[in-house]
Amino acid sequence: MQSGFGKINKWILEFEANNPTKNPLMGWESSNDTFSELKLEFSSKELAINYAKKKKIDFELIEPKKRKTVKKSYADNFLR
Repeated sequence: MQSGFGKINKWILEFEANNPTKNPLMGWESSNDTFSELKLEFSSKELAINYAKKKKIDFELIEPKKRKTVKKSYADNFLR
């Protein structure tokens, strides 16, 4: 599987569910808190942090991991 580079320059603000409950039939986690469904997208890290501070939202910053790419050719799939 290959992951694309389409939305790598976005910062997302997600809200955590306050009281998550587990559905007894399917086992899915759900919540009555509508903020848990909300995702805000920002073009820079600074804009996301400033928004959270201005709205007095506690936040945890998770930096993206550095991607390691391995260059190989199609013929490498058949090497033993």
